[in-house]
Amino acid sequence: MAPKLKSSGSTLKGRKKHPSNPSRLQTRRNRNLRLSVIPGCAHAQPDQRPAVGGSVPNTPQQDSPSNPMCLPTEFQRRLAVCESSGSSSDGPSTSSHYPTPRYDLRARLPPFTPNCSPLPSKKRKSCALISAAPNSVKTTVSKETTNDGAGRAYLRDVLPDELLLRICSFLTELDLCRLSCVCRRFFMIAKDPYLWKRLYRYLFEHDTPLVMPERGRFEFLVAPFSMSKWKESLKLLYRGVHVSTRLRAESGPSRRIKATESIEAAVALVETSDFPLVLVHPGTHRGWICLDAPVWIVGAARGSPDGVGSIPADPYMPSPTPWNPAVPPVAGSPSRVVAAPLSGSERIADRVVLINRAESTVVYLEGSSGSYLGYVTVRYVPPTPSTSPQYGSCVEISNASPRIDRCVIRSGASTGAAVQVSGSRADPVVSRCCVSESENCGIFVSDSATGTYTDNEIGGNGLAGFWVKSGANPVVRRAHIHHGRDVGVYCFDNGFGYFRDCNIHDNRIAGVEVKEGANPCVINCDLHHGKTGGLYIHERGRGEFIANKFYNNTFAGVWVSKESNPTIRHNEIFNGHQGGVYIFDRGRGLVEHNDIHDNALAGVQIRTGSDPIVRHNKIHDGKHGGVYVHESGQGLLEDNEIYGNELAGVWITTGSSPQLRRNRIHSGKQVGVYFYDRGQGVLEENEIFNHIYSGVQIRTGSNPHIRKNKIWGGQNGGILVYNGGLGVIEANEIFDNAMAGVWIKTESNPTLKNNKIHHGRDGGVCVFNNGKGILEGNDIFCNSQAGVLISMSSTPLLRNNRIFDGYAAGIEITNNATAQLYGNHVYNNKFAGLCVASGVKPVLLGGNIIDGNLDCIRHTVTSGKCINSVSVYTSYPMHDFYRCHTCSGAKENNTICVNCKTRCHSGHNVVYVRHDRFVCHCGDGSLERACLITHDIRTSTNTAYESAHPVGASCIL
Repeated sequence: MAPKLKSSGSTLKGRKKHPSNPSRLQTRRNRNLRLSVIPGCAHAQPDQRPAVGGSVPNTPQQDSPSNPMCLPTEFQRRLAVCESSGSSSDGPSTSSHYPTPRYDLRARLPPFTPNCSPLPSKKRKSCALISAAPNSVKTTVSKETTNDGAGRAYLRDVLPDELLLRICSFLTELDLCRLSCVCRRFFMIAKDPYLWKRLYRYLFEHDTPLVMPERGRFEFLVAPFSMSKWKESLKLLYRGVHVSTRLRAESGPSRRIKATESIEAAVALVETSDFPLVLVHPGTHRGWICLDAPVWIVGAARGSPDGVGSIPADPYMPSPTPWNPAVPPVAGSPSRVVAAPLSGSERIADRVVLINRAESTVVYLEGSSGSYLGYVTVRYVPPTPSTSPQYGSCVEISNASPRIDRCVIRSGASTGAAVQVSGSRADPVVSRCCVSESENCGIFVSDSATGTYTDNEIGGNGLAGFWVKSGANPVVRRAHIHHGRDVGVYCFDNGFGYFRDCNIHDNRIAGVEVKEGANPCVINCDLHHGKTGGLYIHERGRGEFIANKFYNNTFAGVWVSKESNPTIRHNEIFNGHQGGVYIFDRGRGLVEHNDIHDNALAGVQIRTGSDPIVRHNKIHDGKHGGVYVHESGQGLLEDNEIYGNELAGVWITTGSSPQLRRNRIHSGKQVGVYFYDRGQGVLEENEIFNHIYSGVQIRTGSNPHIRKNKIWGGQNGGILVYNGGLGVIEANEIFDNAMAGVWIKTESNPTLKNNKIHHGRDGGVCVFNNGKGILEGNDIFCNSQAGVLISMSSTPLLRNNRIFDGYAAGIEITNNATAQLYGNHVYNNKFAGLCVASGVKPVLLGGNIIDGNLDCIRHTVTSGKCINSVSVYTSYPMHDFYRCHTCSGAKENNTICVNCKTRCHSGHNVVYVRHDRFVCHCGDGSLERACLITHDIRTSTNTAYESAHPVGASCIL
């Protein structure tokens, strides 16, 4: 028959037990229960968190003779009041002296009233034992006290939460889990997030919780986050294997953690696991890691994930790590390990280093897809300096798809990239890594490999920062590629690639180089401060370059050569130390919708047989010309706006023959379009206006076709053809120019057909200095001077033109010039239809109609007025002019009209000069003797152009 138990459950009778019997031992423990109190715990608050609903006192409580520990509990306060016979009913309020506990889980006593009866004698005795003996640290509780459950009451009602939390902070994670099964209060205490934060930081050494948003990807939480995340993260990562000598020594019954001393051993443990996590703790880990199965390798150290920002201090967590009872302290060493001070910018990866000296450091083979490598430094260091090539990569990926995250990768091998990706099934994710200071290239993707590369820092590498070849097609976003000792990005051998939002700068050669059939896509990147150019495409390179910024490059922002054919669209190309876009050596390409400005040389330069399409661009404010086409360059330039350039808007020279259509070329500081040295091409349907010099200049054997353009507002004329210039000028509208609409001089021989030349502030067409040319089918009207002025031995042919409504003569021929006139209709001009100077014999081939002109000169002479009365601005009429030698002292080589000779200079020594265009100096008041027949002294209101001549190339080179 089983023995009966006492109601208290504390002892057994009726059966003798051996001392080693567990029940007997438990009985002895209950009988001799000792409560240990940590000295000074009432004064030193290890966890200064304010309790829920209360506050921590500003000053520690003072010890009292009756209670040296002065534990601030409701139970002790009530006990002191009950034992005191003369206690006052209006004692101090609990809320004003004692903080409210964090957990409101203690057993509640009856509400205290002044008339309450004292506690039973047994309970008074139990509590007296707790507070007795001020010099005693440990107090013995009697059997009677134990039977009444005073020990349990002490833990339940007396021990403050702060002390209990402090005690629990020395427990391991497994002990906390066991403790939470005891009672409800312990369950709530064990759930305290700060306990789990301490444990997490001790085990994994991270400053913030590490979570796994998706399988095989790890991220640190960013504040603010729930404090429960510390326990959740510890529970997640606890299944991993640690590479740590410290944790390997601590593994035991209370800490069932898996730890090894090498990464190779850890990898061997997790390769077949469903949770293949390896946590690598601070230190330098040497060896070769070759993976053919998914493995997650994560650095476990203090520091910032990205190396930016400071590591936040935790006011509630003291710097010592928790004491582990499973590992006794080593003699002569402190029992608690204090973390080393850490700078705010130090990365986790800086403290965890994987290094190898032979071949590659980390190798991912087929079958290792789904692997993860994060928060570590991976280095390859050649064994000894050698003159022979040394091959090795830090990370080598072959037909695998791992994720590389927040790593520092650096290779010292002269042959082999820091990160090498190859194989058509290779599709890694490389993000937020620093690939720098490698002796060869940074990241090398080849052999049809793909992959996603985001937010990486790639700088200071010996060759290209990023290589793409042999059909590879990576996706690169937000990369910072800089200070390379070669190019920034190098695509060749039919490589592809998608580069977006990258910052590429300060590389020794171009920011991006494309060749040998490569066809990348570069979007919204900054390519600047390149030591040569921003973008260099050659040897049949292609590609699309959209919405990028090219600026402050030493040479051109974009170079295209050797049959390359890229698309350059919606870019801003500016502040180049030379040109903006430079296309040469049979280069092609589409250049459209770009903003090209403020470059030191031409905004677009086309030469040596190149034939691009340049359209819808803004090319402006260049320190040189806008577009420069030379050395047999070609191309189609259409719908561009070219303005504000220091030299010509468009230069076409040395046998070049581009086509310009529907462009607006204006507000240049010299010429609009400038053809010279056999320049050719088609200028069609353009608007050319408001230039300081001519709208179009043609010289030295150039022979363009200029048709259907509007040319106006030139300060030096509309079109200037000189020095042997040729060309067909057809169906243009040329108007409102400060000088002649068309100038032809110095052996030039253009053809003008079906143009409208009108409202010029000088003549319509001026042919002089042995100029030639054919004027056929033109409408020339409303010009301030002669519709056609032929002078200085020039010999043009005028055929079927209409010359009318001019403010001077229709056709004037002077100064030993001549002309062939056939089928012209000259009418309604102010002075006369045809004015011929002395000695001029034009050839009238018939069919000319010269009638209906106002003939103001004849009417002025017959009315006895000075000829100046009909002069307008610089428009001087053609008539018989004389010179007065009597008045020659006042103005040498003066000229006077026939009426001033008769009226004003009668009796003077007057001689006949000739019939020609002259001003009457008597009528304009230039002579001392006042004119007697006019009181309206006319002076030019447009003197800026009175003696001006068209500006030639010698003034703009």
